[in-house]
Amino acid sequence: MIRIILSDRAYDNEVYQIVKAFYPHNELEISSARTEDLIINNSFKEDDKVNLTDVNLSSRNINTDNLLTDNLFDEEIIINRIILIFEDSDQGHHIGIKIIDNRDRKFVSYMEAPDPIKEKPSYKNSLKRQLYRMLSVLSKKELPWGILTGIRPTKIIYDMLEQGMSEEEIHENMDKEFICSKEKLDMSIGIASRERELLNEMDYKNGYSLYIGIPFCPSTCLYCSFTSFSLEKFSDRVDDYLSALEKEISFGATCFPNKKLTTVYLGGGTPTTLSANQLDRLLKQIRTQYDFSHVREFSVEAGRPDSITKDKLEVLKKWGVDRISINPQTMQQRTLDLIGRRHTVEQIVEAFNLARQTGHNNINMDIIIGLPGEGPEDVADTLRRIKDLNPDSLTVHTLALKRAARLNTEKEHYLGLHAENVSEMLDLSMDFASKNNYVPYYLYRQKNMADNLENIGYSRYGKEGLYNILIMEEKQTILALGAGGVSKFVSHEEGRHKRVENVKSLVDYIGRIDEMIKRKKDFILENPYL
Repeated sequence: MIRIILSDRAYDNEVYQIVKAFYPHNELEISSARTEDLIINNSFKEDDKVNLTDVNLSSRNINTDNLLTDNLFDEEIIINRIILIFEDSDQGHHIGIKIIDNRDRKFVSYMEAPDPIKEKPSYKNSLKRQLYRMLSVLSKKELPWGILTGIRPTKIIYDMLEQGMSEEEIHENMDKEFICSKEKLDMSIGIASRERELLNEMDYKNGYSLYIGIPFCPSTCLYCSFTSFSLEKFSDRVDDYLSALEKEISFGATCFPNKKLTTVYLGGGTPTTLSANQLDRLLKQIRTQYDFSHVREFSVEAGRPDSITKDKLEVLKKWGVDRISINPQTMQQRTLDLIGRRHTVEQIVEAFNLARQTGHNNINMDIIIGLPGEGPEDVADTLRRIKDLNPDSLTVHTLALKRAARLNTEKEHYLGLHAENVSEMLDLSMDFASKNNYVPYYLYRQKNMADNLENIGYSRYGKEGLYNILIMEEKQTILALGAGGVSKFVSHEEGRHKRVENVKSLVDYIGRIDEMIKRKKDFILENPYL
């Protein structure tokens, strides 16, 4: 347990994310105390401490000259407490950080900071950088993304490219501000450049995309926190759900009379959990109520191989679906059994081959690295088997342990099942993609990701998932329908976006569908410029 004590709880999230990235398997407890109770004047002037104020990370090399003279850092430092004091006075703004280990040794830093009101982003980044530097020295570890904890690192770089900044200027800026590694920056610049190429081919500013959520799955995976309901328990509510959804779909077709529909994405859950007749009913309504003359991509998540049949695949082709995902997550049977997938490796292969036989020529496959109990050799084997199938794109997710996932809520049952060497797994997947002509085209990150890594979408040229780029870079309004759907309305003129959310509960969505429609209708009426 690491106790974190702050004099201002406004910075809980920034501090938590940095500490958790360095110590992912430690429990963190955050509390607050008044500045005067933390005795700031004494906390940073004691003799029994090592002053880390001047620790600097230059070109990713930790410089601790003249600071560590007693071989203190030759041994493991086990952190017990972290105290952060935010001091604002007539003398200026200061941040004090004091770290105490299990032997009651103290490591401190006291620094001048920007104005927390007038320069809020800079103030937060100053705090995160100094905490990062201290933890990096004490843990003898660096984080590939530095202090960057946002989910869209390429969005920052995309905007820099749009401003005309050179790669050298981007490197300098990102290293100085976020302490990002050169490797991650090179990759992000390449992805952002490819995204710009693809987006420049479409009139995304005058368009919108449609997301439709089908919140049913054959079973709920151990790591899943999405809005998803087991078909075993909720099969009697599927038709009621579709009736409510059809009502919202009809309303959605009236929302943007002056915008062109760009992409359509059916996700969930697993849309192919629906029967062939139900799928036919849903796709028919979408195709008849929306103008598809400008649609660049029609995607459906057929994620679970145990939900895929020939007649469902034929229904998808019938209504013009031109991109699907068949997601093994892993090709290791013991892991599939552990995470509750309830299908075999053989079913993955059969479903993929069946999709090819029914004419699907743009198939994505997802895998997850960092699954419990897996090591690099398991990922290498999974990639070898995927190579035999030769999908058109490959999405590599790094496991992110969400609060609502059973892997977290029931973690006492999975002690000792941490994945080993997740960074090596990611390297294996990057090498695989490079050798098999897959190019990275989108990237995003989540909180609590294994080894502070990322999710990367790889694709052959011309097979990219355009919806993924549009939603990750927040370049276009996404109208989201269905339980748990989160619509994002983008204003290019004002450079901002707003969210309108549907309820997650299946029962509530069915019973409150008129309210869900009214939320969007009222928002659009209040914001006609969108």
